[in-house]
Amino acid sequence: MPAAETLPLGAATPHAIDPAILGEAADWLVRLQSGEASQADRDGLARWRALDPAHEAAWLRAEGLLRTFGQVPAPLGRGTLARLRRPGRRAAMGLGLISLLAPLAWLGARRAPWQTWTADLSTETGQRMTVTLADGTLLHMNTRSAVDIAFDASARVLTLRSGEILLTSPQDADSRALPPFEVRTAQGSLRPLGTHYAVRQMAGATRVSVFSGAVALRPAQGHPRVLRAGEQASFTARDISPVGEADPNAQLWGQGMLMAQDLRLGTLLDELGRYHRGVLRRDPAVEDLAVTGAFPLDDIPRSLSLLSQTLPVRLGGYPPYWITVERAPDRRPNGAR
Repeated sequence: MPAAETLPLGAATPHAIDPAILGEAADWLVRLQSGEASQADRDGLARWRALDPAHEAAWLRAEGLLRTFGQVPAPLGRGTLARLRRPGRRAAMGLGLISLLAPLAWLGARRAPWQTWTADLSTETGQRMTVTLADGTLLHMNTRSAVDIAFDASARVLTLRSGEILLTSPQDADSRALPPFEVRTAQGSLRPLGTHYAVRQMAGATRVSVFSGAVALRPAQGHPRVLRAGEQASFTARDISPVGEADPNAQLWGQGMLMAQDLRLGTLLDELGRYHRGVLRRDPAVEDLAVTGAFPLDDIPRSLSLLSQTLPVRLGGYPPYWITVERAPDRRPNGAR
């Protein structure tokens, strides 16, 4: 990574900060940005920062958040900061670290578990989040996803740390005057060219599906390639896979649905398992059954019950927390074929 480029916010604090200290930093952030801070408040913050290096690290993270949303060109940056400052002090305290790490998610996102709060935005198992970034980019985050955001006068960088995201680039004139937008993953980076696209961090690879516009893929140590609308490819740090056809149904998770068309049941259960807050297992005998249908992602037990209505399977275990998809016994009468 070139030294001149903006680091993601999380890169400044490689070690986890105590959640209680992050909460204190969130309180100071709201107090100082309330418009009612006194000199005594500013002196108190200085003393708090000097008490412990962890206090200083937490405050630098808070300042990084303000830079992310404060250095993008006006009026976009001012609009975002206005949304950050709007909740009262009591509400901000109640929201805790969401006010520090995900200000735009104040508009209705659920709290993520403590261990995910080293990312600027994150979702837990079964949760999805939709956020409009300061530049107007619409960001959908799928289950178990985490991103860092770093915007300044020279670059707009979103780092996908885990999971899957769906992005829609802004189309207004102001957005075209902004610095380049870049998505970074463990294997490289990509730049949208006025587009609607999905990015998923896989084990050892990044998968990109383009639904409109185009996206330039840049493996960390390989040659770049442009994907057009309707195309999909995966890339490692060294190369890009052959280009395939993007499945338009693959973006429907943003609407809370998973579509299957002659899909292996084992593959479907792997996908549904990403959203299930519990254990989901299956009998190897059902792996290769073909499935077609629409499955709601906000109620996995219900989705699994739909399978038993159309396939020779039944649900065992201890639903809804421990579910096993088993082969159903043959109900044909003796002698039937």
